[in-house]
Amino acid sequence: MIHLDTTFLVDLLRESARKKPGRASAFLREIEGEELAASVHVICELHAGVELSKTPEKERERVETLCQGFTIVYPSIRFPQVYGRLLASLDRKGQRIGLMDLLIATSAVIDGSALVTANLSEFRRVPGLSVLSY
Repeated sequence: MIHLDTTFLVDLLRESARKKPGRASAFLREIEGEELAASVHVICELHAGVELSKTPEKERERVETLCQGFTIVYPSIRFPQVYGRLLASLDRKGQRIGLMDLLIATSAVIDGSALVTANLSEFRRVPGLSVLSY
């Protein structure tokens, strides 16, 4: 299973809107056949973008269509403990990352999945997280 970050999904949405495939679309073709997932926290970020857009109804439809192509992962009972461990580890090194990024990373770590993102600087610091660039 491969987890998808918000940056990747936003890039897919933009490429779709332009009707011009780009890096995200090419990467998706490369991993064809892989099981794809996104944390509920990623979906929250996408819906925040929907509500902030000039055309929320249209954007909501685009996001909902996109989300049909992968599994949405909700926090498990282990989530708080793993989140706390990762936060403490980053804090001890003086390398904290953004709250939403840590929530997204925690989901991927729990699943033992790589995370596809353009935000390498934040996610590469998370212990035990495999990061894929596109």
